[in-house]
Amino acid sequence: MKTFPFIFSLIPFILFSCKKDGIKDISGNVTAMGQVGVTVSSSQQPIQGVSNFNASVVALQDGVSTYAASATVSNNLLLNFLSNYPDVFTINGNIVTTNSIRLKQTSEGVKCETPAFPGVVVKYSSKVGDKYPVGNTGINRQVVSKSTEDDYPYGFMLIKTIQVEQPIPAAHKLSGVTKLVYVANHRFGIVAVDVYFDDGSKVTFPLYWSAEN
Repeated sequence: MKTFPFIFSLIPFILFSCKKDGIKDISGNVTAMGQVGVTVSSSQQPIQGVSNFNASVVALQDGVSTYAASATVSNNLLLNFLSNYPDVFTINGNIVTTNSIRLKQTSEGVKCETPAFPGVVVKYSSKVGDKYPVGNTGINRQVVSKSTEDDYPYGFMLIKTIQVEQPIPAAHKLSGVTKLVYVANHRFGIVAVDVYFDDGSKVTFPLYWSAEN
């Protein structure tokens, strides 16, 4: 199925502060991926108890896109994890919905404006080791790999990717989810999300967008 710095200024002091504190914003123009009507889907086959995923941009204001999404989730670990964010996700049996995901999608990267997951998700020009603070939580997303060759399978092609790891807050690890890894590409945006569980296993949810950067 097809389907989920601006900070760098002109003076050395700001550059130093950015390296120390992490990348907190992105610049660049909003791309076609952030426009109203763009849709997102995932695999046609159920993945780890998740099926029927679909999402679309329902609003664009001040450069920030709002997404409505839904999925059928029969995986209790994932349901427990999502239940930690009642302001974002509504859970009715196995049906999970949201209309609260807000992303800034630009030619430079992706930033989340949803209060539960704030901050830069990926800046395409980042290097391995660069960090993006998740609001004031004390948690950082961190670039853990960046390919120099087309080696990641996406649809019927291979692409270069940058992968960003996000630890799960200790209070939410009881759900069994320990971290997320966002897999992104400068042309196709976020192309997959890897979910890691406390037994060492992981599941990958590919994301396919109806537009490109």
